[in-house]
Amino acid sequence: MAKVLIITGDAAEDLEVMYPYQRLLEEGYEARIAAPSAKKLQFVVHDFVEGFDTYTEKPGHTWAADVAFSDVNPDEYAALVIPGGRAPEYIRGDRDVQEIVRHFADAGKPIAALCHGPLVLAAAGVLKGRESSAYPACASDVENGGARGSTARRTSTRTS
Repeated sequence: MAKVLIITGDAAEDLEVMYPYQRLLEEGYEARIAAPSAKKLQFVVHDFVEGFDTYTEKPGHTWAADVAFSDVNPDEYAALVIPGGRAPEYIRGDRDVQEIVRHFADAGKPIAALCHGPLVLAAAGVLKGRESSAYPACASDVENGGARGSTARRTSTRTS
């Protein structure tokens, strides 16, 4: 059974962790969650409220990480998932995370980076010459990270 690594941390977007996790299991993959430490993580739910310039945040599910970043052997995994939420803002500076991401990029293994997830790719220096989507507020970071033809936009795509 092929394994897929999900790298995340506290304040990750609940659905961006749980949906890929469940779908991977349904397709026969072993999904493993890595975080700064092997502990119970607190995910969050973001929503848009009329009159706010940005999203709001509420507690979501809790879930135990399977492994700490420092204990990940990326050779064991066929693909990488990086959920969004606020977690990418702080895990992107972790040296182990950057090494993990570089392994997947250098090996040409699939990487799925959702919403704010491309911030991690930019910090790892793997976006040069690649295309990436991102949450609109992250477009500058993704482009400054070297992404070309980014589908990230500086304007909101949400409808009223």
